[in-house]
Amino acid sequence: MDSSPNSPLAAEPAATPAVSTSEGPLPALRARIAAGLIAADPAQELAAEKLQDLWRRTRGYDPKVEPPDTGGFLGRFFRRKPVEEAPDGTPLGLYLVGEVGRGKSMLMDLFFASADVARKKRLHFHQFMQQAHRRIFEWKKQHGDATDPIPPLADSIVAEAALLCFDEFQVHDIADAMILGRLFEALFARGVVIVATSNTTPDDLFKGKPGRDAFLPFIALIKKRIEVMMLDSARDYRRDRIRGLPTWHVPPDGRAERALDAAFEELTGERHAPSTRLTLLGRAVEIPQAARGVARFDFDDVCGKPLGPADYLAIATHFHTVVLDAIPRLSPDNADKARRFITLIDALYEHRVKLVASAEDVPDRLYQRGENAAMFERTASRLMEMQSQEYLALPHLT
Repeated sequence: MDSSPNSPLAAEPAATPAVSTSEGPLPALRARIAAGLIAADPAQELAAEKLQDLWRRTRGYDPKVEPPDTGGFLGRFFRRKPVEEAPDGTPLGLYLVGEVGRGKSMLMDLFFASADVARKKRLHFHQFMQQAHRRIFEWKKQHGDATDPIPPLADSIVAEAALLCFDEFQVHDIADAMILGRLFEALFARGVVIVATSNTTPDDLFKGKPGRDAFLPFIALIKKRIEVMMLDSARDYRRDRIRGLPTWHVPPDGRAERALDAAFEELTGERHAPSTRLTLLGRAVEIPQAARGVARFDFDDVCGKPLGPADYLAIATHFHTVVLDAIPRLSPDNADKARRFITLIDALYEHRVKLVASAEDVPDRLYQRGENAAMFERTASRLMEMQSQEYLALPHLT
């Protein structure tokens, strides 16, 4: 199965569960609790029960994959079934919604690892949409605008996955909103089951954005084909993890790099993560590593390139934590990088993004000479505050 970057479903690797999941997510969760790997949480147990029910209903699930259509656009159009006529026996999916750090991704990983479905994929939703746009672009380049790219895109997706598990389901981009309704309608018509985690209820997706009225049918479709469940855990386990980590490492040597590696793995469950990109206003912001709402950059990746406030805002709203390697000393000699760094920290601070970094010195001594040294005093103050337990306890603002 193709999982190259050009595949429509190049999957983000899921964390490997420490306990066997062969009997489903609920026994796996209870085994983790019994082994002392995690604490018991009634809200997580309720969600695991719901996922266990879906696990039972999807055992052996394998909807028929139609052969590629050769009859052109009209043939594909008349072959499509509306959602109301989706394959008999298609199980409803599950949309698990709750605040950051409540264990949604962990629960979905337990479900995904145990799911007895021959064709299944788990990936970050933003990654899925990037790949969908890429495939649509390639289709139009090959076939022109006279044919509809959505049915063949859906065909290619269902050929690889009858079960799709999406982490961090969010819709911020108008380009995503424009295709989601038709793409998901086509996937549901082909019998695809979708499980998703999100910080946002379906009714609040794309809220306050221009063009939302045209997005409302997609929300109705989601609520019809995917059961929504709130995960009401009172405890933020992600914040518990980061509050136990040192967040500022001096100097940026091998020891600091290993500390940042360990922090990234602790927060994401992954030693290395794939790259991704954020697309806004026709531009792409490259993220060298991204997983579970955590982005990792070298300083030059994010401050050595011509990025601006809108780019840093996109990073701050998409990621709850940034791991930043090798912040240098700042001065008029690297004024452009210093200015971008100030803008980046302003965006992260305003959105309560958590920062784990290595640097040449403590914040107060990073920028000590030149005309902008006084301006940097506010940034240094914010960097110091961002290391405090009070700041680390604050929720991320998207």
